[in-house]
Amino acid sequence: MVGYLVLENGEIFEGERIGATMIDTACEVVFNTGMAGYLETFTDPSYAGQGIVMTYPLIGNYGVIPDDFESERIWAKAVFIHELAEFESNFRKKDNLNKFLRDYKIPGLTNINTRKLTKILREAGTMKGYVTSSLDNMDEIMRKIKEYEIGNVVKQVTTQNIMSYGKANEKQIVLLDYGFKHNIVNSFLKRNVGVTVCPSNTPVNKILAMNPDGILLSNGPGDPENAQEEINIVKELCKTNIPILGICLGHQLMALAHGFQTAKLKYGHRGPNHPVKDLQNGKVYITSQNHGYYVLDDSIKSEIAEVSHINLNDNTVEGIRYKNKNIFTVQFHPEACPGPEDTNYIFDSFVKEL
Repeated sequence: MVGYLVLENGEIFEGERIGATMIDTACEVVFNTGMAGYLETFTDPSYAGQGIVMTYPLIGNYGVIPDDFESERIWAKAVFIHELAEFESNFRKKDNLNKFLRDYKIPGLTNINTRKLTKILREAGTMKGYVTSSLDNMDEIMRKIKEYEIGNVVKQVTTQNIMSYGKANEKQIVLLDYGFKHNIVNSFLKRNVGVTVCPSNTPVNKILAMNPDGILLSNGPGDPENAQEEINIVKELCKTNIPILGICLGHQLMALAHGFQTAKLKYGHRGPNHPVKDLQNGKVYITSQNHGYYVLDDSIKSEIAEVSHINLNDNTVEGIRYKNKNIFTVQFHPEACPGPEDTNYIFDSFVKEL
């Protein structure tokens, strides 16, 4: 079945529909530069509301492996790939990618020029788009594109229940779920730290009643400025002496809680190949990233905090350490999956603070 991606600038990409072929949808179109890890990417809640363009040409060649999921479902609104693998080859596979997309009602396109599409997004910036099987009513399509907003998707992806992992006699942290990835929990369990996952709007008194040794602010989707309830909770948590680590969206919410500012990147950082420099030890690490917003360097008040990491591609802030507090945050994903494990030391440093 022929399908189309219509961008808000009027560009149209023709391809073959895959996944939920009868569902048309608007989305924010972004690209991911990973060569592997499509399952972790598609199940990352940070992609909620977005359509993912995979820059690597062949996707689906090792099938669908549930053990590699970063959440319980696909959160992306659409998927765009150059070539869908005709056959899958992996002893762990349980399914194929096309059926996986169809089961979760996610539309997609294959056989489209993802190179051209990515170059457009790099030059013009992230754009909204619409996946459809018909171009008969372009006025209606452009109206839906114009009206589409991701909004406060943290409310959509956060857990509704408190979940505990690990043994009760170990060190314990509370993870505030803004759209956490499973490997964050796994990273702490490997370090003999128990994790209690809580909804994003859990009241501070309820968090403190759990007597956590530390608090983790997770990754998640959307514009951080939309998460005002979560920001207010972070402000209150900062008044305690409990060690706090923020990752990705958690990094941005902590910055906003201190009066710093965030802004939207032209086309975001998405993929497992971004160089970041640790300003403390001078080392450069290859990191996994997935974000469209960043903390403005010149908004960081020197008496409150200092930049700990920078991105070597564009010099944006990748880490902040807060003065006179046991708080540090990073924009990249130390848990990776997909991606390199270069920055696992972030978890080791945080565990030492507990």
